[in-house]
Amino acid sequence: MLSRGAVNGWALRGAARAGVQQRPPPFRGLHASPRTRSAMPSWVIDRYGRNDVLRFTRNMVFPIIHFPNEVIIKVHAASLNPIDLSMRSGYGATALNMKRDPLKLKSEDTEFPLTLGRDVSGVVMECGLAVSYFKPGDEVWAAIPPWKQGTLSEFVVASGNEVSFKPKCLSHTEAASLPYVGLTAWSAVNQVGGLNQSNCNGKRVLILGASGGVGTFAVQLVKAWGAHVTAVCSHDASKLMKRLGADDVIDYKSGNLEEQLKTLPLFDFILDNVGGSTEKWALDLLKKWSGATYVTLVTPFLINMDRLGVADGMLQTGFTVGSKTVKIQPVIDEVFSFSEVPKAFQKLEGGHARGKTVINVISKK
Repeated sequence: MLSRGAVNGWALRGAARAGVQQRPPPFRGLHASPRTRSAMPSWVIDRYGRNDVLRFTRNMVFPIIHFPNEVIIKVHAASLNPIDLSMRSGYGATALNMKRDPLKLKSEDTEFPLTLGRDVSGVVMECGLAVSYFKPGDEVWAAIPPWKQGTLSEFVVASGNEVSFKPKCLSHTEAASLPYVGLTAWSAVNQVGGLNQSNCNGKRVLILGASGGVGTFAVQLVKAWGAHVTAVCSHDASKLMKRLGADDVIDYKSGNLEEQLKTLPLFDFILDNVGGSTEKWALDLLKKWSGATYVTLVTPFLINMDRLGVADGMLQTGFTVGSKTVKIQPVIDEVFSFSEVPKAFQKLEGGHARGKTVINVISKK
């Protein structure tokens, strides 16, 4: 079954290479205030491939509200996730196109030009008629599903269920680092793993690939719930892991990882951000006959996206970071200006991240 976001909301694609397409009118009875502008700056791709497909344009069509539960956000900061590398290369394109236009309503047969980026922190500019919980001027953050136009733009449209108020204690740059990895980690641990603040105390949790975006979030989340956390990363990230609360840190380069882990007590939950050979032996590290769970985030991302409920949005999953019960520290590897988006992709593609790669969209550089 398609999630509500799949049917209810898609951002309008469409600046022809020769210029800006004429915007179609919004659906009848829905709010779209008149503007003097019809285009905005954006990073887009016109075909799938490597980093050279990224193109900066000032003529990306301005987003409009199509459904009464949508809002338009002025993007202050965005961040990159591995899914952006996958989408840039075309992985999952057929399935995503089906979700972009499930009812075959669009006259065009292409998703291009396509804007990448799933995370956003910014300010609400306009609200659909059914949106009562946000108003223009509110500072918000959101995780935008991958079938919608992304956040590497001056403005982005989102369904209300994908948006939440930005915690006041976080800057836009910090906030933009959290939504997508937070939803992924929270959904993997809670919805699939069944762990929560009531039953996690004393549970043994193993996180493979702990120093990336999802890993740094997951370490803090389960530790806040009282788990004993074993983090696997490279040696140069060990201090970061300790600072985030990991009880044991194992350097995967210091010897045979499987053998090192087999010397430890068995685990109640394993979160695998690495995949590959680990999927063959990680199950042997789980406690037997206890409901212990192994979750890998490296299998095809579209399957995980639906299974983990990431597409349901920040309100639907009940995901809140700014609550008193869980205080998550944003972990940012590097911040790039909006003009440096290709460099940011190169950074992410190089691997060995220590947290998130963030784009300061409103920077003038």
